[in-house]
Amino acid sequence: MSDRTPPAWLVTLADFATHTPLSALSPAALHKARWVLADCIPVIAAGMAQPEMQTFVERHLEGRATGRAWVIGTARRADPLDAALLGGTAGTWLELDEGNLFAHGHPGIQVVPGAVALAQQLGSSGAGLLRAVALGYEVSSRVSRATATRIAVHPHGTYGVIGTAVAAACLRGFSAAQMLEVLNVSATMGMASSRQTLLDGATVRNIFTGHSGFMGLTAARLVECGFTGEVDSYRTVYGRIYGEAFDPQKVVDGLGSEWLIALNYFKLYPTGRYAHSAIDALLDLLQTVPGGRLDPAAIERIEVRAYARCAMLAEKAVVSSFGARFSVPFILATFLHHGRSSLAAYEQAAVDNPAIQAIAKKVDLQENPAYSARYPAEQPVDLKIVMRDGTTYEGHCAVTKGEPATPHSDDELKGKFRELGIPAWGADSTERLLDGLMAVERIDNFATFSDVLDTGDVTC
Repeated sequence: MSDRTPPAWLVTLADFATHTPLSALSPAALHKARWVLADCIPVIAAGMAQPEMQTFVERHLEGRATGRAWVIGTARRADPLDAALLGGTAGTWLELDEGNLFAHGHPGIQVVPGAVALAQQLGSSGAGLLRAVALGYEVSSRVSRATATRIAVHPHGTYGVIGTAVAAACLRGFSAAQMLEVLNVSATMGMASSRQTLLDGATVRNIFTGHSGFMGLTAARLVECGFTGEVDSYRTVYGRIYGEAFDPQKVVDGLGSEWLIALNYFKLYPTGRYAHSAIDALLDLLQTVPGGRLDPAAIERIEVRAYARCAMLAEKAVVSSFGARFSVPFILATFLHHGRSSLAAYEQAAVDNPAIQAIAKKVDLQENPAYSARYPAEQPVDLKIVMRDGTTYEGHCAVTKGEPATPHSDDELKGKFRELGIPAWGADSTERLLDGLMAVERIDNFATFSDVLDTGDVTC
């Protein structure tokens, strides 16, 4: 029989997740935790308006029992597992969900849907929900940071299962022994998720985050029922399957003093994160152009030199709205054509526009290895536009807007919240929800708070 003694680092992690109070978060981490929670909810609502999601909701909930959890953006309630599955899936559809370069992905949208759903079902306090989100985010992000993830693996649907499971364990008041079991059980319940889905524009990729919420809540339920995990799932799953290597010491280094949630970013553009660097370089370039606009028909070529992950998004023959969000040539082309980066600029009509397609073909995107070496601390991109008359314009991005060194303001994030929320809930409900989430620790019972919001004509 193998040794059943868990590794010391994992015991330390379980103790941290079990006993760390909300008051232990740094002011920056606490501020970001509130915004991670608040930002995810309208992003989910906006994604839920997509026709595929509306059909999925109808088919998935058909014949199922209702619960207390929002199916965010639909005015329906469901069991927490179903709400987490649907909310997580909708939350990545428009590519507006927050992320974390140090965690190699998007922890928030993998944790928040399940945590919110369970908090509503249990009637947890707002402070309890915020603590669960922060600790689930932190633990799972540290696991991902410690993993040399294979480039073929999409990070959604992998470490996010751990994040939701930890959040659920926090909300249910698990002991340290139960938390340890949750960590090991959830580590083996991720997906074989493919990064190629991004390059193919395959929307099946959106279920990966829904999987994180559904399976994370299931992992906690399994432990409640007496299921057990490996002694050290991480050595196997993260060291051999998802990753080329796994360094457990990196998980616990700085635990409780360094908060990865404080190093996250928020998105204002509905595209893959790496493309934001190219957008910032374009905006920098346009500042040197009289009037701030270029005539696309007068452009000879567009040269982009970028770090590897940005350079990877090089597809020019975009055929779908979803695929357009992961093509730097299309993203630059639609921005130049429309003069902005809006949701409408990525709809199918924009994808099918021959004028935008013609601009995209002029883009030459290549990796600069020196820039790749500076990632993730920096995300450098050089952009040059050469006009037919020989005039040249240049722009540069060193650190993408929204990163900790160049953060978006609270007013910008509130503007995003309203822009996405008002079409789903109306102005009054959106303001009530925003105000409540900005002071979430004051909410005594999140289920009651949810019910109060639902008293108007529009529910969340």
